[in-house]
Amino acid sequence: MGSWKVEEKSFVLGEFKDTATLLSAGRALQAANLGKLDAYSPYPVHGIEAALGIPKSIVPRIALTGGMMGVIGGYSLQYWCNVIDYPINIGGRPLHGFPSNIPITFESGILLTALSIFFGSMFLFGLPRPYHPVFESETFRSASLDRFWISIESDLLPQDLKSHEEKLRALGAVHVETVRGAIE
Repeated sequence: MGSWKVEEKSFVLGEFKDTATLLSAGRALQAANLGKLDAYSPYPVHGIEAALGIPKSIVPRIALTGGMMGVIGGYSLQYWCNVIDYPINIGGRPLHGFPSNIPITFESGILLTALSIFFGSMFLFGLPRPYHPVFESETFRSASLDRFWISIESDLLPQDLKSHEEKLRALGAVHVETVRGAIE
């Protein structure tokens, strides 16, 4: 039976009033290479991935792979059933008619695309994750209302993160807080 890898991490949280300040702070923090960065906002912010140095997602490739496997699998199953396993000659028609196989081929492609996106995302993003140490901050609740947050993940103890807090304040954070907790 396997065990989960649990690590104690510190998170320095910086609250920003607007997206322009958030983006400029993200660029500066990414250039300073202080640790793993993440952003939280009440709505999607255009350009935050580039500002924080987050690489492009592989979810589109997972979806394409799942869809192609569904198309090939659905079509192959129909071909095998109609031509190889149980051929029925009805009125002299050919055993394999491409147009009659299109609906099931399409639907199996859509089904496997959706399933691969769902399960691939669950695996890649480590979901479900009902707890994260940043939820310990009471002021962090504003991330779902009207404020923008950046977190810096670090292995350092909270007393050793003063430089990270000062950097966030210098970049325009209106509130800075450090939380510590276990993350899987």
